[in-house]
Amino acid sequence: MNRDKKIIYILSSLIFAVLSIVLFVTAGNSRIITACVLLPLTVATCLTIKKRRTFSIVKKEVLLLVSIVAIIFVALKEMTGIYFEFYKNPYFVNREITFRFILPIIAIIVMTELIRSVLLAQKSKFASVISFLACVLAEMLSFSSISGITTFNRFMDFVGMTFFPAISANIYYHYISKRYGALPNIIFRLLTTVYIYFIPMTTGMSDSIASCIKIILPIVMLALTASLFDKKKKNAVRKGRKLGLISTALTVAIIVSVAMLVSCQFRFGALVIATESMTGEINKGDVIVYERYDGQAVKEGQVIVFLQDGARIVHRVVAVENISGEVRYYTKGDANEDLDRGYRVASDIVGTTDMKLAFIGYPTLWIREIIKN
Repeated sequence: MNRDKKIIYILSSLIFAVLSIVLFVTAGNSRIITACVLLPLTVATCLTIKKRRTFSIVKKEVLLLVSIVAIIFVALKEMTGIYFEFYKNPYFVNREITFRFILPIIAIIVMTELIRSVLLAQKSKFASVISFLACVLAEMLSFSSISGITTFNRFMDFVGMTFFPAISANIYYHYISKRYGALPNIIFRLLTTVYIYFIPMTTGMSDSIASCIKIILPIVMLALTASLFDKKKKNAVRKGRKLGLISTALTVAIIVSVAMLVSCQFRFGALVIATESMTGEINKGDVIVYERYDGQAVKEGQVIVFLQDGARIVHRVVAVENISGEVRYYTKGDANEDLDRGYRVASDIVGTTDMKLAFIGYPTLWIREIIKN
């Protein structure tokens, strides 16, 4: 093994090992620590490994494409506030936010993309795989770390909200960096990530929907970029394989996203409405998306999902009482004349909801009827 290969093996392994330690050990601000440990690693990578440049005549076009798509994505995402409502942004830029979030995230993005582009340019499978894993770790550390997770539900939130989106995003970033360099990824990531700190109001879109978008968007971007800029292949089999890979990745992303909702293991769940007890606000055949109950306050007038005789019921809280320290919730279907039997306590509540998808649950109801018959 020559000297250059030894350096590549040592540095790429070191980067992965250090970020793994940070992920599992860091209990404080993982962003600042990640940025600090990446700085010497990035300098060492750029100075000790020779950069083999890959020129592309469409590099400027790719840069323009990712910039336009990023701007459109941000605009459309924030416009969803018309449906989900707008809320005051708790992360709007100030001195603390700048040092705790903005600067560390910018540093992480720039340094990971520099490391990725250098290692990918070596055309080493080992360096490619290790750099992918290291960049996934850095992406996750931009938002959280394993060490602060103390329950299974929190861990599953981390998997669904952070791990899956990081995997999907870095598949796309690897593809772009290998062909067009680090700059398109840096621009795309900065535009779609850092903007949130510079707007006073933001959309109330739920974390589950935002995570699904984060999983699907990179796959769509990969397919779009490949179709517009990849050189035409004479071999039809190769083209078929590429399209098959993209289709498979997109299918997996969709399946994972649906599974996240249906299982409710990742903080949010989905439920088909099978009765007419809430007709008017929520109708039979609608699908409601609910947030898993984790001790948050439940107020009068709020629609909740609760367990009654083993079944999940979606009704509105019409009264709340505190009897000797026990909070009791009295519920009723909007279309029902009478209150539900008895009362609910915190242990009965599955989740809270304020979002529905009209009519899309009817196919499930039809299948149920067919099975019953």
